[in-house]
Amino acid sequence: MTKTDALVLVGPMGVGKTTVGKKLARSLKVPFVDTDSLVVAEHGAIEKIFSEQGEPAFRRYEERALNQAISAAAVVATGGGAVLSELTRNRLKAVTVIYLSSDGRHIKSRLKGSKRPLLKNGFDDWTRIYDERKPIYESIADLTINTSGQSLGATVNEIKQKLGL
Repeated sequence: MTKTDALVLVGPMGVGKTTVGKKLARSLKVPFVDTDSLVVAEHGAIEKIFSEQGEPAFRRYEERALNQAISAAAVVATGGGAVLSELTRNRLKAVTVIYLSSDGRHIKSRLKGSKRPLLKNGFDDWTRIYDERKPIYESIADLTINTSGQSLGATVNEIKQKLGL
């Protein structure tokens, strides 16, 4: 199986997948797609989906959004839990997956005022969820970039350099 031209960013909530993705896409002159935005556009607010339909319904919507997003050349930001789906993990084998890792020090400030349904207990929930998902991120990544203490520009440059772009 050959890799398509999609670059997919995975990693924990609040690590900067959307921010990095937008800047990387601009730099590479390709579209940027955020799978959470696709889900919201079609099904409404994520918090509402979780409260009214549950997490399994959200994950199904997320699977469809990812499949749509990777169908063409683009930089794609996923939700932190997209990798929980076996179907999604299998689909990601066809693209280049970039795992944005973090030591967590800068995450607390990014999560303040967040309406993320899985973070009812704030940073403690983030830490637990990240610890659970980290092995999955690592196992599917073609490239790992540690974003801790690194500027947005440095992160984008490191991705481009490691991809030979």
